[in-house]
Amino acid sequence: MSADNSKSIGKGMIILAWLLALGLMTLFFSNLLEKQHNPNQDLQGRVLDSGVREVQLIRNRAGHYVTPGEINQNKVVFLLDTGATNVSIPENIANRIGLKKGYPLNVSTANGTIQVYSTRLKELRIADIVLHDIVANINPYMDGEGILLGMNVLKKLEMIQRGESLTLRQFP
Repeated sequence: MSADNSKSIGKGMIILAWLLALGLMTLFFSNLLEKQHNPNQDLQGRVLDSGVREVQLIRNRAGHYVTPGEINQNKVVFLLDTGATNVSIPENIANRIGLKKGYPLNVSTANGTIQVYSTRLKELRIADIVLHDIVANINPYMDGEGILLGMNVLKKLEMIQRGESLTLRQFP
């Protein structure tokens, strides 16, 4: 083996090591950023002896409460929004989980009036909290993977905020 071949192999190994290190750092930091966006990824609920179902959420770095959940047994991510009247689902998510568009509605948002479509959710779940037959809107103007959890759901729950946490309770 010549000295030139050894140098080429050595350079290749150094480049490979750097690429591997960069890949591992990317995985580490993307996981860290996701945990900062949604610190509730490993959400655990509980059912008290009284039958009350309880979930405790931690506020993210931006001050929002983000939580994993399910709509009709499909995994989704909710953003609690006390300014939203109803659950609002981006159209791309509604299509992915098989929701049907109902009649069109005009709704007022912070950005003006838009047209959304009514739909009904057979089941909405956040850990042990389960709600049935929920009115929702399919919003063709929303981007991303977050579903706004509006007051039509939140008013069915008791909310207790202390410091950086929010406890949701569903009474039997």
